[in-house]
Amino acid sequence: QLQASGGGLVQAGGSLRLSCAASGRTFSTYAMGWFRQAPGKEREFVATISPSGGSTKYADSVKGRFTVSRDNAKNTVYLQMNSLKPEDTAVYYCAAGRFYSEILSRYDYWGQGTQVTVSS
Repeated sequence: QLQASGGGLVQAGGSLRLSCAASGRTFSTYAMGWFRQAPGKEREFVATISPSGGSTKYADSVKGRFTVSRDNAKNTVYLQMNSLKPEDTAVYYCAAGRFYSEILSRYDYWGQGTQVTVSS
């Protein structure tokens, strides 16, 4: 089970940190991904991190502004979001999968989502 938190309303240029807490003993064996879905749009890839945390990938739209990290001792993955823009407004989802991938269908377990709203 995945529980995402940390969303909220922020002004453009501001920052938020999302957290995703996982239950279970096998968290460290899963790649963790962050995806987002804006109203009327398809869910899209944001960032992913390998099971060990040694590798990360980002969507071009967030590269240099967002940072994904994980703490396997706490079964938690984070998404630090800086220099937020109105176009970052979306529901953000964390996901766990056996494959370190940007592809949505490669993820097996999904959190409930947390709303991020960036005002201009």
